[in-house]
Amino acid sequence: MDCYLDFAALYDGLIAEDIDYGAMADFIESCWARMGDKPSLVLDLACGTGSLCSMLAQRGYDMIGVDASCEMLNVARSKDDSILYLCQDMREFELYGTVDAIVCMTDSLNYITDIDDLAHVFALANNYLNPGAPFIFDMNSAYKLEHVLGNNTYTYDSEHVYYVWENEYGVDASLCDFYLTFFVTEDGEAYRRFDEHHVQRAYTQQEVTDALRRAGFVDVQVYSAYSFDAPRADSERLLYIARTAGEMHGA
Repeated sequence: MDCYLDFAALYDGLIAEDIDYGAMADFIESCWARMGDKPSLVLDLACGTGSLCSMLAQRGYDMIGVDASCEMLNVARSKDDSILYLCQDMREFELYGTVDAIVCMTDSLNYITDIDDLAHVFALANNYLNPGAPFIFDMNSAYKLEHVLGNNTYTYDSEHVYYVWENEYGVDASLCDFYLTFFVTEDGEAYRRFDEHHVQRAYTQQEVTDALRRAGFVDVQVYSAYSFDAPRADSERLLYIARTAGEMHGA
């Protein structure tokens, strides 16, 4: 699966309208405050182009960003080269020590399409978190992947970019394939085409919470993102908050 290669240079321009990173950072801080946490060193797992990472750094947190796409990290470094960015697959990430909190946002974990791999990512997160530290992440819900995105086609047209996004949802495997075709021009005349194929898996809430507990997390909470409301049948994004075992951090 080739993800976020040529797309990396376009990502912020195309996604910025849909993601309010300021509101996301506000909500993450409200989660920490709600739990009595005061993290200093924070890992942004699957950090992408570093928008959230750099925003949290501006708020005084020491940040580490991990992403599997070197192209995305090149964009991230152009925003703030003082942050430690590591090009690593989240299924195999390694840190130099433990951290006070981990965040993994914008449905990055849906790209882990095997439940055992997902549990392994959770185990790595548990390993690199201090005792009692929080792990906060969101995921596209099964409802969204099957009923909102699945088997639909979207188009986007601007002065410099045109793309077609076609989706196919497979009920048996709970996988949603995204086929993206881009046409990009820099001179206003000739267009360059490139294609990307992304795959996300729809996990049930029970599958995710069971995998977290298998990995050693405790006090697992699930909300309809980004709020502290209970998940609904039609919630399109779920927010998970889990803690490592041990003394509560910063309480």
